[in-house]
Amino acid sequence: MASKRMTPANKAIAKKVAAKKPAKSANKTVATKVSVADFIAGLENLSRSTEAASLVKIFEKATGWKAQMWGPTIIGFGRYAYTYESGRQGDACLVGFSPRKAAITLYLGTRTLEAQVLYDKLGKTKRDGGCIYVNKLADIDLAVLEKFVKAAKTAAAKEFEAKGWPVSPC
Repeated sequence: MASKRMTPANKAIAKKVAAKKPAKSANKTVATKVSVADFIAGLENLSRSTEAASLVKIFEKATGWKAQMWGPTIIGFGRYAYTYESGRQGDACLVGFSPRKAAITLYLGTRTLEAQVLYDKLGKTKRDGGCIYVNKLADIDLAVLEKFVKAAKTAAAKEFEAKGWPVSPC
């Protein structure tokens, strides 16, 4: 079988195809130096700002860790360093929340039996994947939320450390 000769036109086409291959994308949600207090103070909705400040206290008490901003809108607690089988690496917060306009998004692991029991007691929420959506804090039981945060921290730390992914305070 004759081999194809690489003509200048074929070289140009090959170069364009190679240029279109997506490069490994950088992680979008990374820890930042933005002040959590400044972020909360800058929220347009005063009630959402008050709720965010309350959540920081609950999460700090439940985790024993200080809050840190992750990306532009996530308030996270703790950190784990992951390496996927694909080789992709990064850091993420262990638990956290985002005081969004439409709803507060809670980032808590929900895969354990204990998490499911606590979720069922939490109050009026919606769940999609690993996210729990709360319209307002008055809709949920804050004592249950504190237990949920503690349980999520413990379960996530155990799971990630078993994978060899280090867990630490921010």
